[in-house]
Amino acid sequence: MTSISVTAAAGRAKLVVAAGDFSPRTIRVDENGAEVALVATKALLLGGDHVRIDLTVGPGAWLDVLETTGTVAYNGDDVPSSWTVHARVAEGGRLHWRGEPLVVATGANVLRDTRIDLGAGAVACLRETLVLGRSGERGGALRNRTRIRLAGEPVLVEDLDLTGERELPGLVGQARVIDTVTLIGVRPVVPDLPVGQYFELAGCGSVARQLLTEAHRSGLDGVYRLWSHSGNGRAGSATGLLHRSH
Repeated sequence: MTSISVTAAAGRAKLVVAAGDFSPRTIRVDENGAEVALVATKALLLGGDHVRIDLTVGPGAWLDVLETTGTVAYNGDDVPSSWTVHARVAEGGRLHWRGEPLVVATGANVLRDTRIDLGAGAVACLRETLVLGRSGERGGALRNRTRIRLAGEPVLVEDLDLTGERELPGLVGQARVIDTVTLIGVRPVVPDLPVGQYFELAGCGSVARQLLTEAHRSGLDGVYRLWSHSGNGRAGSATGLLHRSH
């Protein structure tokens, strides 16, 4: 298991890391938080791999996590693999995760599970890009599950099941790429996106999402940059759910 913990401290934040399938590399630290890169220690994901990343952000602290490269879930003859992220962000804390694409090759069978608990006044901004198949492939089976709570109340509950037929109405159709930016804990500037690509949750959160045929055509880079600087607003506590399943 890979873990990262940061706590604000006079002069320099206390940063504690442990390597697992990823080796955390410190980029910068100040008295309130740290920026950390994740470097894979082996080929990921193979059939039977179960990656777990635990993050802890102390009161008023900040943590920026970035992936240095994308991840390929290789053909594992349908043997299950998983990618699990659990994060706990204390009151007034801030978590940013700038993810690189997860490519689910044909023959892979992946569960991606993200669970984030935010304290009162905490903010999380996440970038997630899912790619169904390498060039010329249809792609393997993917279930993407997200649970985010703010001050103990659920704000985002989403279950995207792409383990069967994917070209059904209401799912991804012919798209190979699902690109998402999620901001929880503060209301952002509304992005200039077409109808159906921006969702304002009933709680204090928003989701921007594009379905694409190619990842480089995404228009969400600017949205992530904008929203990741939105952590100075006031967090909310109302409850909202976004649920999509197949």
